[in-house]
Amino acid sequence: MKRVITYGTFDLFHEGHYNLLKRAKALGDYLIVGVTTEQFDEYRGKVNLTDTLLQRIEHVRQTGFADEIIIEDHVGQKNEDIQRYAIDIFTVGSDWHGAFDSLKSLCEVVYIDRTKDVSTTMLREQNQKIIKLGIVGSGRIAHRFMPEAKRISGINIEAVYNPRIQSAKAFGDAYELNTSTDDWELFLNKIDAVYIASPHNTHYDYIIMALNAGKHVLCEKPMVLKKAQAEEAFALAEKKKLVLMEAIKTAYAPGFIQLLNIANIGSIGRIYDVEACFTKLTSGNVRELRAEENGGSFTELASYPLLAIIKLLGSDYKDLRFESFTDSNGVDIYTKAYFKYNDSLATVKVGLGVKSEGQLIISGTNGYIIVEAPWWKTQGFEVRYEDITRNEKFFYKFLGEGLRYGVIEFASMINRVEKKGYKLTAGDSIAIAGIMERFLDAGRES
Repeated sequence: MKRVITYGTFDLFHEGHYNLLKRAKALGDYLIVGVTTEQFDEYRGKVNLTDTLLQRIEHVRQTGFADEIIIEDHVGQKNEDIQRYAIDIFTVGSDWHGAFDSLKSLCEVVYIDRTKDVSTTMLREQNQKIIKLGIVGSGRIAHRFMPEAKRISGINIEAVYNPRIQSAKAFGDAYELNTSTDDWELFLNKIDAVYIASPHNTHYDYIIMALNAGKHVLCEKPMVLKKAQAEEAFALAEKKKLVLMEAIKTAYAPGFIQLLNIANIGSIGRIYDVEACFTKLTSGNVRELRAEENGGSFTELASYPLLAIIKLLGSDYKDLRFESFTDSNGVDIYTKAYFKYNDSLATVKVGLGVKSEGQLIISGTNGYIIVEAPWWKTQGFEVRYEDITRNEKFFYKFLGEGLRYGVIEFASMINRVEKKGYKLTAGDSIAIAGIMERFLDAGRES
């Protein structure tokens, strides 16, 4: 008897899951299906599950393909199970191609082609729609986005749009997307929501067109470069009862949210100063350093420090000035921004050609909080006091690139009746756009 084993989360059970199990069963005589626990999925970075473990097991059982169902709950279990159950064939979907080649020393490994056009759910008790997401742009950030998004339950990447069709097709082929196109209307007809990962200068037009077409929008930072554009976009989203979100990943990360909670409850007393730095060394003919695409340190990196300052001190600053060093093309390679509030100060340091310590320091009357580099991927921070015996360290897991946290919030907001969130509000994004505009205006005047 040929024994086959496969594994999966099987959340929001749909046609793709059904076909995977059907094909796995056809590979042999006896099929064992491993269903992962919530805890193990979280450890692996798959989050935002909808169905309980028992519901997911029941969905698998109802297909009639599984001769035996087991629970997967720890690293290395696949190796153990293959030997324990005398498995002949291990199989998973083709989106994991190559990931389990190490098991070939124990049994045959088969990658089953995934089912395209998965849009309907089946065998589930909760009536929640899978969100069909399309990507605008097929550059570096879009490639980083794909492995993050596939770990989010309830989201299915359906299409990619790029006016350069060859780039769209290459991206679509790489990730087995159903639609790769330079036809905007065709793209919109395939999706419910849009993730905009195109150059800064294109964001505003894509946002407005997508919202007018009735699509929810998640847009990479900086969302837009003018305050009036941000105000217009959020007003349109509210009018149409759609979600518009800026994808500043730090805003949605568990560690950063807890940092804000601790700072804002008075743990270090009254906050008088915030210092936030983000630098990295970049060179060559890249978008980040092209003046015609509004490249430079501030537009590329300042969204993160500005997020921290606005969430901690608000947007009602009284004075703002910038100091920059520019390259031969007039692009800032290092910028400092100085904020003065009625009763506090803040400093931003960003650089693409100058390297500095990328930390966040929040200074208060009773103590201070320090978040070491890279603070924008908040994994831990320390609250420090005059009496060092009171110092306290906090640690949080930061999964992958962190892009998944924004996608989780985006999906959650789409499924809410009230299409608003608190982690990064419309007011926050409008304030950031206003600061971006002031910086660009200052550069033109100098």
